[in-house]
Amino acid sequence: MTTWNWTVLRAGEFFLDAGAMFGIIPKPVWSKWATPDDRNRLPLQQNCLLLESEGRRVLIESGIGDKLSPKLQDIYALENRHAYGALAEEGISGDDIDAVILTHLHFDHAGGITRLDPSNPDPDNPILTFPQAEIIVQRREWEDAIANKSTMHSTYLPNHLTPEVAEHTTLVEGEDEVLPGISVIPSPGHTWGQQAIRFTDPVGNTVIFVPDVMPTRFHAAPSVCMSYDVESYTSQQHRIQLMHDAADHDWTLVLNHEHAHPVFKIRHNTDNPSKPILEEFHPGVKIQGVPQTA
Repeated sequence: MTTWNWTVLRAGEFFLDAGAMFGIIPKPVWSKWATPDDRNRLPLQQNCLLLESEGRRVLIESGIGDKLSPKLQDIYALENRHAYGALAEEGISGDDIDAVILTHLHFDHAGGITRLDPSNPDPDNPILTFPQAEIIVQRREWEDAIANKSTMHSTYLPNHLTPEVAEHTTLVEGEDEVLPGISVIPSPGHTWGQQAIRFTDPVGNTVIFVPDVMPTRFHAAPSVCMSYDVESYTSQQHRIQLMHDAADHDWTLVLNHEHAHPVFKIRHNTDNPSKPILEEFHPGVKIQGVPQTA
């Protein structure tokens, strides 16, 4: 079986409304877990993964990218940092990426598959960030994105769903091994076509890159769903199943928007079996911007 070395790339800090991130949970409850800024926004991170095996490089997620207007950059308090810059810190250019696997096509996950053209920095005429890469996404997600089926009217953006992107995109349906040793797993709820990504590393960790079914450690609680979810109950049920499966099989989870240490293990809770325990895990891989613990 093909195994993959992995690095956690940090594609930039950004902020979203804390109330929207916690859905039906009232502020007196969630404010015990997290402290918002003076505009009631929660700090988040754009976590991506670089996978490498036998000379092949795969990127999971592409982050927001560099095309947002100054107004939106302010609304999201967007750090001036991008996935291609995070890759450059590892000595890798966009041309070196062979495939990009996207959990879904919201701008904070897929916006970075295109970038401003240095010779003509028009956000409506971007270029491919990874021109040699196959882009892999669920067919349902692509179709919903093109139709703009979302709870938010401006999260599937035309400038990252360009005809050139379409030409490089492979659409999959359901669970599938999309590359040797890398599988995608449907994880609906946040969007209908969302997917998680699973692979195994050389020391035997089964790693699951978790999409917005559980974007941060705060969303491990069964009742915590985002207002952005198209089907909160579906998202809740998939999260519960994910956590029980992770505990049963000793999976390593990487959370896509966790601002602090983003890698976790799940343990069964003998006192309350309905609420498995989330524990930080230090797998010995590089996590950009996070000190390593022996």
